[in-house]
Amino acid sequence: MAWKTLDDMDLARKVVLTRVDLNVPMEAGQVSDTTRIERVKPTIMDILGKGGKPVLLAHFARPKGKVVPEMSLEQIRGAVEDVLGVTVAFGSDCIGAEAKKAVAALEAGQVLLLENTRFHAGEEGNDAMFAASLAALGEVYVNDAFSAAHRAHASTEALARLLPAAAGRLMEAELKALEGALSEPERPVVAVVGGAKVSTKLDLLGNLVRKVDSLVIGGGMANTFLAAQGIDVGKSLAEHDMTDTAREILAKAEEAACEILLPSDIVVAKEFKANAPSEVLDVNACPADGMIFDAGPASVEKIATAIKGAKTLIMNGPLGVFELEPFHKGTFAMIDVIAEQTGAGALVSVAGGGDTVASVNASGHGDDFTYISTAGGAFLEWMEGKELPGVVALNQG
Repeated sequence: MAWKTLDDMDLARKVVLTRVDLNVPMEAGQVSDTTRIERVKPTIMDILGKGGKPVLLAHFARPKGKVVPEMSLEQIRGAVEDVLGVTVAFGSDCIGAEAKKAVAALEAGQVLLLENTRFHAGEEGNDAMFAASLAALGEVYVNDAFSAAHRAHASTEALARLLPAAAGRLMEAELKALEGALSEPERPVVAVVGGAKVSTKLDLLGNLVRKVDSLVIGGGMANTFLAAQGIDVGKSLAEHDMTDTAREILAKAEEAACEILLPSDIVVAKEFKANAPSEVLDVNACPADGMIFDAGPASVEKIATAIKGAKTLIMNGPLGVFELEPFHKGTFAMIDVIAEQTGAGALVSVAGGGDTVASVNASGHGDDFTYISTAGGAFLEWMEGKELPGVVALNQG
């Protein structure tokens, strides 16, 4: 990739339009989780340290091109100020006279947060005029919102082509981690893909079987693959209309010499609830009224062996219903091994996706992976081998 970083830019006394992800959760009018603010702090502080004036561009919720007061970014200004530890001013619009006035009033050492970019239809429409109005506010563009890089919006794509552009620290870390995991990995490479449905991850599976040495399939997806092999999965979550597709993926994997790891033993219960009576059975022994909620210990041991023999690992999804005890055991045991190998310097581990991050954090290993992406859709599309508009735009010039 030819994208520039903050280290390549002269920011002294320049207004730096900085695209960030501040789409934080709210409860009772207060920010309930500041993680996304904390993750863009290094970029903002670096810009300030280089003598630049950071002007933050961000979206919040889905106002669909209209001004929706309850979706105003003004309500999170205080939380941003608390995390950054510097004065954060607020501009009541992100383009036009009000935005220009707010930028002009910005003093050295301060940060300016502009109003929700999605209050304008031109944002999601990637409108050239709207992007030009944004560009008129600054002299340099920095994108630190990898989580929005899969969307060709004005503040993520068109704007990058109008000003000298660079990746922020979070964007830089995401790109380096993902390139290291998929584009230029140290082999052998193991991928873990879980989730409920094969249908939502067809592109991902099709891409991974050509790029990794071993592919672990877990969650409800595994049940579909087991059914495709003629195994009775009882009342388990499975897409029986996708079994032909599952067989095609298995055939592609064999052609590419990619080992597919499916459960050989299973944890089965008859009720979907925490601490439901359960038993470990051979994969061929699921009763007609049973449901598979986790991979069994023999399966986990086989996965552990693959991980211990790998140099690079990508995780997108748990092995089972980790939210309910005791069906967390397979996922947590696998994560223990990943964390141990990573800590020993034997494995580069990259994880991403909502359920994935939740399972890693629940296991107590949130700090024990090489890199954990919070990017969701962008992370998934990167793994699917798709070009991300916000990243491609940074490679211009």
